[in-house]
Amino acid sequence: MNVEELGSKLSRLEALHAEFERQFPSIYEEKDYVALLERIKGLYALSREKREIASALYRELAYIGGNAEELAKEIHRNEHQMKFRLEEVLSLLAKTTDYDARLRLNTVLDRLVHFHRIYDYAVSKALQELATEVEGLTLLTEGEKEKKVPMSIMDKLRKIEELEVELGVMRRFIFRLYYHPGDVHKVEEALKDWHLRGLLWVEARNVEKLSGVVNAGEILEGLTLIGIVEKKMRGGESVYRHRSFSSG
Repeated sequence: MNVEELGSKLSRLEALHAEFERQFPSIYEEKDYVALLERIKGLYALSREKREIASALYRELAYIGGNAEELAKEIHRNEHQMKFRLEEVLSLLAKTTDYDARLRLNTVLDRLVHFHRIYDYAVSKALQELATEVEGLTLLTEGEKEKKVPMSIMDKLRKIEELEVELGVMRRFIFRLYYHPGDVHKVEEALKDWHLRGLLWVEARNVEKLSGVVNAGEILEGLTLIGIVEKKMRGGESVYRHRSFSSG
């Protein structure tokens, strides 16, 4: 892994996110469909490049694991969600001569704006924390290119990073449990519903689709930490099962 190249990709991603955030508010008051279409296309182009870089970072940081991998995964996941929401708007803007499409467009735009608030906070926070992680990697590699960090130290660092990740998950879960307890209930019930439909292990996006709760994965991770939900990896993705449906 080339840490210098990693830092360059991260810097490019930060610059693209800043440009995306600069352009996004322009869609709020745009009433002309043609102009709005061009603005959304511009955002989509930025989003596409961001996804490509986020994907590359996630692949490279997967070898390190720990907090760096989780942060890269968080960015990658949010960029994919933004992609789907922008595509939804683009598909309706292509049919503005249709009255029903125009009615749906307002709803979809409202949904995009609502998601953007969560998206900007999550991506900005993850980028900031990932920059700190990459800076730490840079310090480890400078002047030590021919030396290897002892495995015992690396293991301890990974354990510390894992604890930090779990603490962050628990903080976000407690925040949502306190301010949006209904979301936690909806997510748990949606997971059970999927089990009743015959799906034993469920991806977070399926729970989010059924419950209507944004970032349902955060709640599933929190429920996993407190022992209500089980989790395993399947095809590089986290899947979840409610313990009440566990055969064991």
